[in-house]
Amino acid sequence: MSLAKVVDLTLEKYPDVTWLNSLEEEAAALSLRGDSWTAGASHAGLHFQEATSGTLHYLDASVQVPLWNLGQRDAEQTVAKQAENSAMSQSDAIKFRVAGLIRNALWGITLANLSYEQAKTELAIIDQLVAKVQRRVELGDLPRADLLLAQTELLQKRSVVTLTEAELMHARKRYSSITQMTKIPGDYQEKPVGLTEIQQNHPALAAINSQIERKQAELNAIKLVGSGQTAVAVGVNSDQFTNDPRSNKTASFNIGVTVPFGGSAHLAPKVAAVNVELNKLIAEHEQLSRDLEQAHHEAEHNLKVNRVELGIANELKQVAEEHLKMMQLSFSVGEINLIDLLRIQARTQQAVLNAKQRSVMLQRDIALYNQAVGVMP
Repeated sequence: MSLAKVVDLTLEKYPDVTWLNSLEEEAAALSLRGDSWTAGASHAGLHFQEATSGTLHYLDASVQVPLWNLGQRDAEQTVAKQAENSAMSQSDAIKFRVAGLIRNALWGITLANLSYEQAKTELAIIDQLVAKVQRRVELGDLPRADLLLAQTELLQKRSVVTLTEAELMHARKRYSSITQMTKIPGDYQEKPVGLTEIQQNHPALAAINSQIERKQAELNAIKLVGSGQTAVAVGVNSDQFTNDPRSNKTASFNIGVTVPFGGSAHLAPKVAAVNVELNKLIAEHEQLSRDLEQAHHEAEHNLKVNRVELGIANELKQVAEEHLKMMQLSFSVGEINLIDLLRIQARTQQAVLNAKQRSVMLQRDIALYNQAVGVMP
């Protein structure tokens, strides 16, 4: 299973899925409204009137249809299109954020597992050393205090194994909590991308840009409402005398237009409310741009530093291992005491661990750099 597959499976069960689905439903509803030939619901009316004498019946039937203002229907269709684009952008942004969480969790497991394996290795080494010291104490080559010192070191190493194992369990739990699965990708190392700066198609920027474009479309659509919707009314009237057989039934057809006016004061609060939301999004976009630039700088800096540090750590590891071999030989012939050997051995083990950690941290920083510039796994 690849890292990209893990991201996809995680997104299917992520809490934001319900919200993303509702955004798609909203976009579909806005599209349905924009495609309508009328600006709102039509009204049908039926009025019946009868004189108190019962000699006159009056019937009036009408249908009133609200019409789009000039350019208003196109503006509503633009709102629907921007809502659809925003829904897709929000989905991409959530997926990108999930990818970042998974990247961090996976490399957290790798580092925790590295510490755990190193702790077990050091425990095995000190266990072998205790056995050697015990034989030499029995032969009288070393004092019993050296055996107690070695046994103390052994117990400390056992404690480190327990603690590092606990940290590994915590790291695995963080991963399973995010992904809702325990299976880990077989290979999640990444190659550094060639991007050197934040692009405008960065998922986080694209998401907020789509929200800004939608608010701008909403603002334009609201302004085109003006004082309200012009309406056309079509109806028929019927008058009939009932007590005179010679009277004729009179029917008439009528049509009328209703044009609203003076509604700017009532529309202004809606325009202002959307404008507030628009400017808030613009401010968030500016802050996000700054945050992304800072994150990119830190990721780039960490990558450069760890490349240099890895080379130094490997050299230190090589020197420490050669020194340890010399000191182990010196201890075996009685030239140095156990305390000196343990100190040098601890230094060597730390150098080995540092070299391994730097190698993992470099791979992690490559993944985090890719995350910082907006590249999906």
